[in-house]
Amino acid sequence: MRASGTLVVTGLAVAYILWRVDLRETVHVLANASAGWWLASLGIWVVTVWPLAWRWQRLLASSGIRERLGWLVRTTFVAYAAAQVLPTSLGGDASRIYETARRHPGSRGPVAGTVLLERALGGAATLLLAAVGFLLAIGHYDVGGYVWVELAFVVLSVVGAFVLFSTSLHPIMHRARPGLQRLRVEALLRDVYLAVHAYRTRLRLLGGVFALTVVVQGARVLAIWCAGKAVGVDLSPRPYYVMGPLLFLVMLVPFTINGLAVRESFFVSFLGTLGVSADQAFSAGFLFFLVTVAAALPGAVIVARESLRARAVPEAGAAP
Repeated sequence: MRASGTLVVTGLAVAYILWRVDLRETVHVLANASAGWWLASLGIWVVTVWPLAWRWQRLLASSGIRERLGWLVRTTFVAYAAAQVLPTSLGGDASRIYETARRHPGSRGPVAGTVLLERALGGAATLLLAAVGFLLAIGHYDVGGYVWVELAFVVLSVVGAFVLFSTSLHPIMHRARPGLQRLRVEALLRDVYLAVHAYRTRLRLLGGVFALTVVVQGARVLAIWCAGKAVGVDLSPRPYYVMGPLLFLVMLVPFTINGLAVRESFFVSFLGTLGVSADQAFSAGFLFFLVTVAAALPGAVIVARESLRARAVPEAGAAP
């Protein structure tokens, strides 16, 4: 069922791209892209890994899990690599939970809780930036249709935050406990739920990491703007603060590998409303895709090196 959904979504996205884009002109645009602007986009994406890893370190420490910043940076890059072959960045989240829980036995619930909370903080920061972008775009750009989509996400996020932190879920989860036990997920969900709810009393920490998240998300929107500048999209960063948050949400749609084709379709659709040609818009999306791939290369190298090292240890032990 999921495979069929993936094929349908990918097929529709590819069909939309082929309908709007002149492939010959797109190749010409990409061939003349600015390497400097693209490197600036990649640099922003890579440098912001460190503050995100530090944010994760603070959340883990508040749950009693101590970990080195270097290892968390390493795990974040590995998660980027995993996201290239798993459905969206949610696959990378699963990779982080698995590796960290294996490194800290008995902490699966708190680790999953911190990753879930990070995702919630990222969503809240994304929507805050969308609101700022909307205010900046008023009177300058016609992006009304997308603003309604963002409004819907804001409402859903508020409802989701209430559900996530509300104690009114206690009786509901208690009633669902027998079914969850049969599915063998009751213990994990209970641990995650308790880990997330523990942050209700850590408002100062939440406020600090949320502020950091807003700054990082804001910087990453500029990475998208740089990708557009690389192919000659002559727009200020303003409309990207409407586009960027929506793009981050689009990249979470778990129907294609790493958001393939869906991301590029979004670039063509959004930038097209601002007078950007479909060829330039697609090229900007493709260059941004290459940014995410390049940012995942360190993780791929780490995985390959550790695999070779693990294979060499048994061989060395067998030699004597």
